[in-house]
Amino acid sequence: MGGARGRLTSSSKRRQAIELIVEAQNNGARLVSACKVMGISVRTYQRWVRQGLKTLDKRLVVKRTNPANKLSDEERRQILAKCNEERFANLNPAQIVPILADEGIYIASESTIYRILKDEKQNTRRTSSKKPNPRPISTHTATKPNQLWSWDITWLPGPVKGNYFKLYLIMDVFSRFIVGWEVHEEELTKHAKKLIKKARFKHGSIGEPLILHSDNGSIMKAQTFQALLAKLEITKSYSRPRVSNDNAFSESLFRTLKYTNTFPVEGFANIELARKWVMDFVELYNKEFLHSGIKFVTPYQRHYSLDFEILANRVAVYQAAKARNPERWSKGIRNWDRINEVTLNPISEHKLEREKEKMRQLS
Repeated sequence: MGGARGRLTSSSKRRQAIELIVEAQNNGARLVSACKVMGISVRTYQRWVRQGLKTLDKRLVVKRTNPANKLSDEERRQILAKCNEERFANLNPAQIVPILADEGIYIASESTIYRILKDEKQNTRRTSSKKPNPRPISTHTATKPNQLWSWDITWLPGPVKGNYFKLYLIMDVFSRFIVGWEVHEEELTKHAKKLIKKARFKHGSIGEPLILHSDNGSIMKAQTFQALLAKLEITKSYSRPRVSNDNAFSESLFRTLKYTNTFPVEGFANIELARKWVMDFVELYNKEFLHSGIKFVTPYQRHYSLDFEILANRVAVYQAAKARNPERWSKGIRNWDRINEVTLNPISEHKLEREKEKMRQLS
């Protein structure tokens, strides 16, 4: 009977509670103490005795009106049907909502879809993740494509244990667009130089300011590589020693790559298959992957300024949805404002001064 307060209680349980309380009182217990043990208040006990055990609890039959903003059963079924479409099988509501908005469709808010999927036990996590470490010192800010690139090298498993292919990859920090990549069997400066040169001429106009950020690998610090950067009018930028988060954009991209469903964790049979897989991944990532850091548009759409129209259309879709059912919106519509600048490892001015002072003391 513990915790009966505030709940619907059957007549049999009421009778049992009253009998136990009466018995306790006959044995010298105070009414307040006896009711407390049974998990009800004195007033509840008195009401039960006064009404009699045969009186039906009105809470069982009272008719309550549904709130004006409650979804109908049919609307819930439509939302579930939409989320269970084959194309949305591996996507969460945060990714489904902008896709539908781009098609001129609004079915419900992201939080409502999450709640419905949770009720139906369909809202399961697909991958494990770790909390990000606090971001270190700031470096540069980009306000448009081809101002700030990040690049790095990661290892792809080969046909036998201990054998790896090396993926060289460059991404634009502002748009997350992959501007260049190559797969080789070894890490050599000549491969890096070739890749940077191709990407610079294809995407970054000579004469326009461009910053290339990387870690402190031997290839990145090689004199011939730095000489090429100077020739191509590229400003070099490096992570601090032993601080991997200083190149977080490239690290995040590599994590996405290796957590892709089709990534062969058992290894690539040969370098040709590795190159083919990376080519398909880059095409998918650039043109189909909806990136949360840029308002769920694709890197291609942002790199070529197609996101202006897409985000404006989403605003119109949401405003129309709110106009149709204003009672379902307690606040304004979802924020689809374009992100106009991206900072590599942002940091507060106060912390920046502390970092500079620390560096001065070490030097």
